[in-house]
Amino acid sequence: MISWLTRLIKGVIIALGFILPGVSGGVLASILGLYERIISFLAHLSKDFVKNVLFFIPVGIGGILGIALFSAPLEYLLKHYQVPVLWAFTGTIVGTLPTLFSESTQKSRRDSKDWIWLLGTFMISGLLLFFLNDLVGTIPANFVSFILAGALIALGVLVPGLSPSNLLLIMGLYAPMLTGFKNLDLVGVFLPIAMGGAATMLLFSKAMDYALNHYHSRVYHFILGLVLSSTLLIIIPNPRNAESISYAGRGFTTFLMAALFLIAGIALGAWMSKLEEKYK
Repeated sequence: MISWLTRLIKGVIIALGFILPGVSGGVLASILGLYERIISFLAHLSKDFVKNVLFFIPVGIGGILGIALFSAPLEYLLKHYQVPVLWAFTGTIVGTLPTLFSESTQKSRRDSKDWIWLLGTFMISGLLLFFLNDLVGTIPANFVSFILAGALIALGVLVPGLSPSNLLLIMGLYAPMLTGFKNLDLVGVFLPIAMGGAATMLLFSKAMDYALNHYHSRVYHFILGLVLSSTLLIIIPNPRNAESISYAGRGFTTFLMAALFLIAGIALGAWMSKLEEKYK
C-alpha cells in the first residue's frame, strides 16, 4: 500500500510537467526515478506487460488527480495575473537552458553543423510560430487539436528538458486545455489528449531512443532552437493570437512583479535542472 501511494504521489508531481510551461514531465519522471522504466516499458511492451501496467496504474491515477488539482489555480492566475505568471514561466525555462546546452555536448563536441541546426531551428520555428495563425488560421480548441496537445505533452516526457506547454501557449490551446482539465471534460479534453499522448509514446519511443543514441547532439540543438524561439514568443505580444501576452494598461507594480517572478522562475528552473543531473 505504501509503494502504491508513493507512486500515486509521484504521478501527481509528474502532472505538473504536463500543465506548467517551463517544467518538463521527463525531467520530473527522471528526478522521481521513473523515466528509465517508462522508456523501457514503451520500447519493450511485450516484456512483463501485466507487471508494468499494474506498476504504472497508480502513477496514471496520480497524474489525473494532479491535473485536476492544479488546473483551476493556474487558470485563475493566468486570467488575473497574466504578465507576472508568463514571465515566471519564461524564467523557469531560461533556468533550464544551461543544462540543455550542457546535455547537448554529452556525447560529442559542438561543431558548426550543431550551430546551424540551432540557429536554423530558432529562426524558422520562431517565424512559423509567430505567424502560425496567418498560415493555418486560428487553431480551434477541439477534439483534433487536443490530440495534437497530447502528442506534444508526450514528447515532453520522452525528451527530458523539453516543455511542451510553451508551444501550447503560443498555439492558443493552453487556456482551453486548462479549462477542460478544471471541468473534468473527460470526452472533449482528457480522451483526445490521452489518445495523442499514447500514440506518440508508442510511435516515437523507439525512434527517439534511436535518434538520441545516434544523433544526440543534432537532436538537442534542434530542441534548443525550438525552446529558445517558443520561450521568447511567450513574452512578445502577438495581435494574431488572442491568448498572447498583453501589456496594455499595465502599471509599474505589474512590471516589478514580472521582474521578481522572472528571477524566481530562473532560480526554480536551475534548481530543477540540478535535481535532474543528480538523480538522472
